[in-house]
Amino acid sequence: MSRTTTIDMYQDRCEQLFLAGGNAAVRRAAQEGLEELGPQADLYCWLALGHAAEDEDDHDDRAEEAFRAGLALDGDHLGLLAGYAELCLRADAFDYPGRAARAPVLSRRLKELAPESAEAEQLAAAERWARRGYWEDIRMRAVAASLAGRDTETQARALAEDLAHGGGAPAQDAVDRDATVRAATLEALSGPWNAPVRFLGRHRTAAWTVAAILAFVTNTTLRRTGVVDSFSLWGYLWVLPVLIVDRRFSAVRKEAEARHLARLEAVLAERR
Repeated sequence: MSRTTTIDMYQDRCEQLFLAGGNAAVRRAAQEGLEELGPQADLYCWLALGHAAEDEDDHDDRAEEAFRAGLALDGDHLGLLAGYAELCLRADAFDYPGRAARAPVLSRRLKELAPESAEAEQLAAAERWARRGYWEDIRMRAVAASLAGRDTETQARALAEDLAHGGGAPAQDAVDRDATVRAATLEALSGPWNAPVRFLGRHRTAAWTVAAILAFVTNTTLRRTGVVDSFSLWGYLWVLPVLIVDRRFSAVRKEAEARHLARLEAVLAERR
């Protein structure tokens, strides 16, 4: 097998793992490729992205090391320039002034080399994100919370369908995340004792609405009747069951996704 083909295989392996959210697996694959093939700008790019995606200080430091090592090999590598610029854009100017100051330099170089490239468009989106205001940040968090709620409802409805068909979930295919999540959900949340969890999961939006109304009514009643003087948190106990349901479904998703990533990593490693 040629060296070029081997590099392509490592890149494909890193890309599939990255798209599946397996940041640690991406780092392992990229590091394995670097140890086998020696310094490669493309593999340093994947190693850096695998660290940067964690969005933690220690990983950001490791990502910067990998970006700089890759750019030392190929100073015009579009992926390295875009990824490093994004890392610098999100750096705190007070804690990391040098890193933050490199963002415009890297951005300018990328736009000089390939202004119409996908990497330039990706960086432009990152720059818009970095300029977002306080209210935009709040809206983004609200959207993220809404999407998580939809995941719970979708997961609960898929579980209801599987139970209605006799408990037969799709096979846990190593390359099919959704099938793995469905199978894990059936395994974890079937049975009569989990019926309330399934019911609240299927009707999560309505459950949140009812819980919010009950919380408001309870707190208002407690204040008006003099049970509490001015402010009450007791009414928010109505929200607790829905929070528990969200936690249950979320925990199953995370466990299933970890299982899926482990299988995917093993399958991709065997294809070498």
